[in-house]
Amino acid sequence: MGCARNLVDSEVILGRLNKKGYSIVDIDKADIGIINTCSFIKEAKEESLEVIQRVVGLKKEGKLKKIIVTGCLPQRYHVELAKHLKEIDAFVGRLNLEDKLDFQRYLLTEKHFAYVKICESCNNRCSYCVIPKIKGPFKSRVMESVIKEVRGLDKKKVREINLIGQDTTSYGRDLFGASKLSQLLQKILQEVNNIKWVRLLYTHPNHFDDSLIEVYKKEKRLCKYIDLPLQHINDRILKLMNRKITKDKTLRLVEKIRKNIPGVAIRTSLIVGFPGETEKEFQELFKFIEEERFERLGAFIYSREESTAAYHFKGQVPEKVKQERFDLIMSRQQDIARGINQQFMNRKMQVLIDEKGEKGDNIYLGRTEYDAPEVDGLVYVHANKKLQPGDFASVRITDTLEYDLVGKQI
Repeated sequence: MGCARNLVDSEVILGRLNKKGYSIVDIDKADIGIINTCSFIKEAKEESLEVIQRVVGLKKEGKLKKIIVTGCLPQRYHVELAKHLKEIDAFVGRLNLEDKLDFQRYLLTEKHFAYVKICESCNNRCSYCVIPKIKGPFKSRVMESVIKEVRGLDKKKVREINLIGQDTTSYGRDLFGASKLSQLLQKILQEVNNIKWVRLLYTHPNHFDDSLIEVYKKEKRLCKYIDLPLQHINDRILKLMNRKITKDKTLRLVEKIRKNIPGVAIRTSLIVGFPGETEKEFQELFKFIEEERFERLGAFIYSREESTAAYHFKGQVPEKVKQERFDLIMSRQQDIARGINQQFMNRKMQVLIDEKGEKGDNIYLGRTEYDAPEVDGLVYVHANKKLQPGDFASVRITDTLEYDLVGKQI
């Protein structure tokens, strides 16, 4: 359950079990079901509990012998879960960051792309976020461990890797006293041959430095895609969120990125309905996205989480107002995204093929370098020859949708 960071944890768990001789099979053939949960926000907790109940149903039908629930949910709520879910055979909390040089992962992604976790947790202490309470202090993986894993993926002819962590821009601070993300990126790019796209996710705007911008400028295989969660733009709200950045610094950073990295796509995320957010402050946020026209944008409704500072803040915004603000943001972003996509009409683009489409023999689904797996748009490719997942196709864009593109293979 949850994000790509949890996916990597699941791959590590399965890798350990596979190494011990367990067979990894579909749920309908399994003796033991393992549910790796998320509890970051209310919706994630609800989704995890729904899946647990479904798997409990399989056990009651005699289709499973054992159920293990692991991850963030039991880390936070072990006592409550054990009290109410008697059918669960074991609750296991969070997984420590795998840092050994000989560990194995059982990849759950398609063969042509993978996620590589370079760090765990976060020391930023945003007032709305429960991650440090669940995951503990920030920890970077040893650089040699990351490089060895990337080499292994390169040998398997993986075409795209996505570097992840709660705050990737802090990579190395605990090991070296300063961020070493730029150096890590350069080392990775020096080591790989088959990997053509390296994508960096989950950067923090307060830690996005000039050395990182320089790497983006110079390295063609580093996707010109910057994942920069801003959360808000109003100074008072940013301070309440403990984001350690101001509106002015944010605007200057976005301007610097666009100026120095031609053709860059910025993806951001925002929180609406934070405690005390006034209508005027929301309108400031709304105007900000209209003016900056981010290529990719996701919004979240503020989730009031116990064990966070913001849980106790006064001025909790009514759910109805939060939903209205969310709808306004996403509706406007849809228009912005449509306009940005229209700029790609008749352009030639490199597309990484992910899978074959269902509607026709010559239709394939792929992504540009501006689209991360599972969270961004697609390209519907009309191919003139048979393609395989992991192939790169030259495509001329013939039509545009709100979030997706349509094109013909050249």
